[in-house]
Amino acid sequence: MTTTSQATTTKRLSLPEELILMLLNEETGYFHQVPGWDLNCAFVGAALAELSLISRIDTDEESLFLVDRMPTGNPALDPVLKEIEAEPVKRNTQYWIERLAAQAESIIDSTLDHLVALNVLQYHDGDFWTLARGTTQAGTLNGSSEGSGVEFVKTRISKAIFDNEIPAPRDVIIICLINTCDVFRFMFQLDDETEERIEFICKMDLIGRSMAAAVSHNLAGPLLQRSALTKGIPTVSLSKMAFNRHIRSGNLPALFAELAQQYGPVFQIKPPFGKPMVFLAGSNTNRWVHRRGRMYLRARDYFADFEKVYGAAGVLPALDGADHFRLRKSLSPAYSRKRLADQMDDLYDRARRHMAEWKVGESYPATGMSRRMINSQISPFMVGVDTQDIIDDLLKFKERALSVHVMKLMPKFMLKTPGMKSKAKIIETLLERVQSVHTPAQRAGRHRNLVDDYLSLHASDPQFVPESNLRFAFTAALVASAYLGDAFSFALYAMASQPELYARIQKEADALFDNGDPSSDAFTPEAIDVTHRFLMECLRMYPIVPMSMRHVMNSCVVEDYELPVGSKVVIAQTATHYMEDIFPDPFKFDIDRYLPSRNEHLSPGYAPYGLGTHTCLGSQWMNLQLATNVLMVAHHFTIKVDPENFKLRFNPIPSMKPSKKLKFRIAERRRELKV
Repeated sequence: MTTTSQATTTKRLSLPEELILMLLNEETGYFHQVPGWDLNCAFVGAALAELSLISRIDTDEESLFLVDRMPTGNPALDPVLKEIEAEPVKRNTQYWIERLAAQAESIIDSTLDHLVALNVLQYHDGDFWTLARGTTQAGTLNGSSEGSGVEFVKTRISKAIFDNEIPAPRDVIIICLINTCDVFRFMFQLDDETEERIEFICKMDLIGRSMAAAVSHNLAGPLLQRSALTKGIPTVSLSKMAFNRHIRSGNLPALFAELAQQYGPVFQIKPPFGKPMVFLAGSNTNRWVHRRGRMYLRARDYFADFEKVYGAAGVLPALDGADHFRLRKSLSPAYSRKRLADQMDDLYDRARRHMAEWKVGESYPATGMSRRMINSQISPFMVGVDTQDIIDDLLKFKERALSVHVMKLMPKFMLKTPGMKSKAKIIETLLERVQSVHTPAQRAGRHRNLVDDYLSLHASDPQFVPESNLRFAFTAALVASAYLGDAFSFALYAMASQPELYARIQKEADALFDNGDPSSDAFTPEAIDVTHRFLMECLRMYPIVPMSMRHVMNSCVVEDYELPVGSKVVIAQTATHYMEDIFPDPFKFDIDRYLPSRNEHLSPGYAPYGLGTHTCLGSQWMNLQLATNVLMVAHHFTIKVDPENFKLRFNPIPSMKPSKKLKFRIAERRRELKV
């Protein structure tokens, strides 16, 4: 029987694919420390070298020219081949690397996608990659019909450098490109003898030398790395912003979209008594943040004081780089869809028990009603205890801490008022409850939860996850009750205010629940098509976290604007949700945007869960829990907006939620609740 990993031996990996495997740093889930422009030049060089090795192009001392226009079938190589074919004048290698470097991201993306499809790499949310299981052993990659052996690329390169084996021409090219980017010192322990060996290998192959020389020349051209440093970042008029209609309604994504239309994708706001804040708002800036932001932006500056409130240092939202990736990987099972899917019966039971408290004819505040229903599930699933009696105080304290230490909208003494001090003590109550039930005997036979995962991490590496961080970790787990609860309240509003959609969702809900509680497998795209597209549109129009804050740690250029070190940056990733060119008629609630014929969400313009390394870790959990709760409400109740003519306004600080005036009235109980 042929396994998936064995199937990879049927086709030799290309040079761009091997270059990725060499540059991949599994500790960070991304590439070794190669600046963006350098990385682009290296990958273009690898693509050109591959085309030369397979006899599609050739080079001499003065030019690079087409030999065979036959497509290779490789989506990373064929666009390069077409560009060369379309050029009427013969150009040299350096010219082509310079010209194609700006397009290198598509080569990198296609290469990564292909390696994932081959089961060579495993993709992780947040744009991280690691080697898939089984691919690190010799014989799983790069099968050779000549019988020369199949070895993982890093092993082959290591043997060429350290064991003085004669490298194949392909390996010489890889070594030349990596050496030109000055990355070997991050990968291996080098001494003088080893460096001499690398230099010797780089002289062994004509193609490798020529590509490395062309790449090296481009790396030396700083004007090519920073294309237009003279453009000044436009400043938003504070008077215009103060009277903007979206400021009054609290719709921050729509505000940022309108400002981007007026001022461009990079603009700044200068508060009267603070440092300027640079805003990034647009599809291209979203793409840059998603793929490049990790090398230039960091989160810890904004979260340092917030961490201290809980006596912590180095928690997940505040980490960057390798530590962030390591902790994220370790916690991913706790936030996975599977973890929730394994507890669906309990989820149904808890949802029904909570809804049983609703009385027909009564009206309930939207935010409180939604958050408490979600917390009745999140709290036992994540931390193993009930917190309905203390969740309001925990969330109020957290929101005040965010407003003081992250948003900087309140003075510090506002976190030390008598009311806030009493709420801070509730954290200790939570810890006592969690610790009292998380003993080996009491956890035996129970579903694993987030606390179990954190305690295991603490036991295995107390320096990486110290005990002082657990107060924050256990409290932060319940923050999902606010974020997911507020998303739930927006979904209930959208459903209750649109009777036709409500009826379509009820039809799907009845089909799922009329014959008993469904398994998690029943929530297929076909079974909940309307509900799924409805929720996607809710997340577009009503994103809970509309922006992210960062500091520039390495100067960079975004959309031809330079961001100097130390700049405060606001990533307005959901501004694109209200941009006409991405979502036509953006203020219209339209679930057909997500039909295959339109697929408006398949771009960096759809970013309800954030971008890049800090993309929401629990997005798949949230999707399942949100859909389940919406469908159960639709199956059992008809709810109405109260007041009926309510025009939705937002309370955007510190995260987006409906205004306090919104209520839901329980108009009808459609079915009895079997509790």
